[in-house]
Amino acid sequence: MLNPDAAEKLIIERLICLPIESLPLAQCAGAVLRENVYAERDQPPFDRVSMDGIALSATAVQRGRRSFEVQATQAAGEPALTLQSDQHCIEIMTGAVLPEGCDAVVPVEQIEVHAGVAKLTALAKPVTGSNVHKRASDRQQGSLLLTAGSVLHAPEIAVAASAGMARLRVSAQPAVVVISTGNELIEPGEPIEPHQIRRSNSYAVTSALREHGFQRVADDHLPDDAALMRERLAFHLRTHEALILSGGVSMGRFDHVPKVLTELGVECVFQGIAQRPGKPMWFGVAPNGAAVFALPGNPVSTLVCLARYVLPALYAAMGLTPPPPERLALSEAVNWQSGLTGFLPVTLQTDDWGRTWAVPAPTNGSGDFSALAQTQGFVELPPGPAQYSKGFVTRLHRW
Repeated sequence: MLNPDAAEKLIIERLICLPIESLPLAQCAGAVLRENVYAERDQPPFDRVSMDGIALSATAVQRGRRSFEVQATQAAGEPALTLQSDQHCIEIMTGAVLPEGCDAVVPVEQIEVHAGVAKLTALAKPVTGSNVHKRASDRQQGSLLLTAGSVLHAPEIAVAASAGMARLRVSAQPAVVVISTGNELIEPGEPIEPHQIRRSNSYAVTSALREHGFQRVADDHLPDDAALMRERLAFHLRTHEALILSGGVSMGRFDHVPKVLTELGVECVFQGIAQRPGKPMWFGVAPNGAAVFALPGNPVSTLVCLARYVLPALYAAMGLTPPPPERLALSEAVNWQSGLTGFLPVTLQTDDWGRTWAVPAPTNGSGDFSALAQTQGFVELPPGPAQYSKGFVTRLHRW
């Protein structure tokens, strides 16, 4: 049986890279960039004033001059003025171009202006370059600003805008359908019998997808009817890049999912991972390239498999450069007796020294989804039996 790393590798190897689309910059938040972005101009593109005050010649101050006649005022966005002489200064605003003949700025808090003359206070000790953001000191024209594979958050969007990019080439969003199976599932708000349970997994999976930026998400519920399941799954395979099923993948009499998928031509890449919870997970690929993730129906197993395999796989299909694994230390000892890889829910707590710890929050079995409330994710424990002591550093997977 595959271990988790081998299963993850097989999934990513079999995914088809999603197509590229060009979107207006305002619509790119959360998208994965599929082109490099280079500096349109030097950054900043001119010697930029970084404080409100007066621009002057620092050399004149060093020669002993402390009073300057205010020649003019220059605001941000205006062409650079030229200083008449070192006896003059120019009132200047933050973001403006440094006037010609000036090499320093004295902040407004360090000057006193009377009758058109600016006097420097004792605090003012300007030198060449004071309060001036020099041209090209951040980036030179043509330098690489953003690399393909980056997720576009607010800072990246600002960088692209500064480079003059009105549109960006990004990965198209995958069309994903979340499918729960089972006659026992009843929608929230509908009448329910004692032998039935609420349909919750699909809501959890859909919410997780949307929280991670996936917007093209559909939802379906299939009863334990092989013929109807075959019809609906055939439709979803034609119309979606990824199917995420919950339930029906174990070895029970009514677990139709693997058999129906095989009848529809979906190749089973693997079934079963040496892990707890989530051991029965099934993954396959349809002839048209659609990825099928058939997750166990127990709620804890569903969310664990989603976070451990499905979300990283969807990001990989969008060309995302994978971030390094996040690692944390256990806040207390954990006794893990299973010979399978363990996924243990945790909360994150920061101590008085600023150190963040993974605090175990074990569930009462893979059906105990209530225990997941207020947890931030789960840690990955190597196969046991083993006693993992406080301070044991392991990989963290966030929900």
